[in-house]
Amino acid sequence: MATDTRGDAAAKDEGKGKSAPKRTTPPLFVRQVVGELRKVIWPTRRELITYTTVSLVFVLFMVALVAVLDWALQKGVFWLFT
Repeated sequence: MATDTRGDAAAKDEGKGKSAPKRTTPPLFVRQVVGELRKVIWPTRRELITYTTVSLVFVLFMVALVAVLDWALQKGVFWLFT
């Protein structure tokens, strides 16, 4: 956790009441971010292309579905009230 960076600092504060959480310094934050990014398993080029294609196909399908439903409801409402 970002606030538990100084060894037993959290243990010293256990007995106290509500105290403000310790803030980290910007360089420490950047080191922690870099450390977390090193743990990430980045997708390969082929996986990235596959994921992008699947996402675009899904979005296009949903756009088409909403457009067809909108058109059908519009026709139904116009038929009902004219």
